[in-house]
Amino acid sequence: MREPLTIGDRRELFVDREVIEELEGAQFVLHRPQPQEVAIKCDDLWEATAPGYSTVYQDEGRYRLYYRAMPEGGTEDADDRQVTCYAESDDGINWQKPTLNLIEHNGSSANNIVYKGVISHNLTPFKDDHPDCREDHRYKAVGGVREKSDGLWALTSPDGIHWQKLGNEPLSFPGNFDSQNLIFWDANSGVYRAYWRAHRRDDPKVPEGRDVRTSVSEDFVRWSEPEWLDYEPNRSGTAERDQTDDPTGDHHQFYCNGVLSYNRAPHLVLGFPHRYVDRGWTASTDVLPDRERRQKLADLNVKGGRPTREGTVVTDVLFMASRDGKRFFVWPQAFIRPGIQRSGSWYYGDTWNAWGLVETASRYASAPPELSFYISEADDRAGPGRLRRYTLRLDGFGSIYAPLSGGSAVTRTLVFEGRQLQINFSTSAGGRARIEIQDDQGQSIPGFSLDDCHLQYGDQVDRVVTWKEGADVGNLANRPVRLKFELKDADIFAFQFLDAD
Repeated sequence: MREPLTIGDRRELFVDREVIEELEGAQFVLHRPQPQEVAIKCDDLWEATAPGYSTVYQDEGRYRLYYRAMPEGGTEDADDRQVTCYAESDDGINWQKPTLNLIEHNGSSANNIVYKGVISHNLTPFKDDHPDCREDHRYKAVGGVREKSDGLWALTSPDGIHWQKLGNEPLSFPGNFDSQNLIFWDANSGVYRAYWRAHRRDDPKVPEGRDVRTSVSEDFVRWSEPEWLDYEPNRSGTAERDQTDDPTGDHHQFYCNGVLSYNRAPHLVLGFPHRYVDRGWTASTDVLPDRERRQKLADLNVKGGRPTREGTVVTDVLFMASRDGKRFFVWPQAFIRPGIQRSGSWYYGDTWNAWGLVETASRYASAPPELSFYISEADDRAGPGRLRRYTLRLDGFGSIYAPLSGGSAVTRTLVFEGRQLQINFSTSAGGRARIEIQDDQGQSIPGFSLDDCHLQYGDQVDRVVTWKEGADVGNLANRPVRLKFELKDADIFAFQFLDAD
C-alpha cells in the first residue's frame, strides 16, 4: 500500500491512477466533449487560411481568442504575411471580431489583426497572474520558429492587444517551434512553465521524434535546463508510441501539447496534445473525404517514394494529466476524434484544439456552468475555416464507472481537511452511489459505512454526501482514512472535502 496522500481541501479528479488503490467491477472511463455551435468563421479577406494555433482564455468578465491567419496574395514572403487575429466575447458563445485599426491589410487597417509577421506563425498569449508582474507586462506571449525568426521570442503587452518583443534575443530554448508553444504562470508551484515541440532524435522507436520539452522559471528570465516530458504508460520514454518498420503501424507522435493548469484543481496540470499519425496512403486513405484534393496534396510532398504529410497525415486530440508538470498519465483513447467523415475533415491539421478551456453557461437555464473547448474545422478546405465550440461537464474529463450490476473503487489512504464530503457524480434513474469512509486498515468507521450512507442518485457537480447521522465528517479530518465508492450505473468524476456552509 502506498504512503498516505495529503489532499487537504483540494478537489481530486479521476484523471490519473494516483488516488485509486483498488477497482472491483468498475473502470476508469474517458469522457469526450460534445460539439456545439460554430464560434468563429474565418471569412474575412485577411483570413484566407485560418484559424491556426488558436488560444482562448477568460479575462475577468471577458473571453479572449487569438488565432493565426494567412492572407492570400500580396508581394511579401508568405511567412511575413502571416497575421494574428483577435476576437472577444461576453459569454464564450457569441463572438465578435472588433475593428482594431492597428495593422494594415490591402490599404486598410479596419480589421481585427493584432500582429503581423513570422512570429504570428504561432503567437500564443496568456495573462500573467504572477503577483509581482509589471502592469505593462501583464499579458505575455511566445511565438516564432527556429529558422524563420531565429527561435522562439517572448512578447509583452499592457492590454492583450498591443504587442512588442521582450528583449533583443529569443528565448534560449532548443527546438523546432513550428507548433503551438506556450508559457503560463503556475500559481500552485510558483513557477512559469514552458512547453514546446522538439524532435527526440535519439530514440529509434520514435521516428522523427515529435515530442514535448519543458522548462520552468521563477522570474521569466532564468530558465531551468530543458527536459523531455515523461509518460505513463512508459514505453522507451514515450507514451503509447510503439513503432515497427511497418509504416501502417500505430505510431503516435505529439505535435502541439495544449498543457495548462486546471483552475478548479490547481495541483493538476492537464494536457491536450495533438496526436500526429501518418500511416502512408492506405485503403482507408483512399476513402477519406475529398480524395482528389487529398491526392494532390500528397503528390506535393513525396518522401521515400510514398506520399506523406498533407495528403496522408491525420490528427486528433488526446488527454493527459500530471501532478508535477513533467510526468504525465496519458489516456490511450482519443479525447476528441475527427468525427463523422465530411468534406474538409480527416486532414493533417484538422481537429486541433485552441489552447485553453473556459467556463461557459449551460444551455439549460438552471444548470451549472460547463467547460468549453474550441476545435478547428476545415481550415479553408471546405469553405471558410472555423472554430467550433465543444462542451464538457465541470471536472468531467474522466470518471470511475460501474454498470447496474455494480462495482466499487477504493482510494489509497488519504488525509483531508474539512467537515463535508462533496462529489461530482451522475447516475441513471435506476442507478446509485454510496460512499463508505474506512480507517487506514480498510475497516468501515462506525456511522460512515455503506449501510449508513444514504443512496445518492441524480446528476450533480457538488452533491454533499450524507449518512444516517448527517454530513459532518470533521471528526475524521487530519487522520488517515480511505474512501470506498459503491456504484451502480453511475459515474464519479471528482470529490472534495470542504468546510460546511
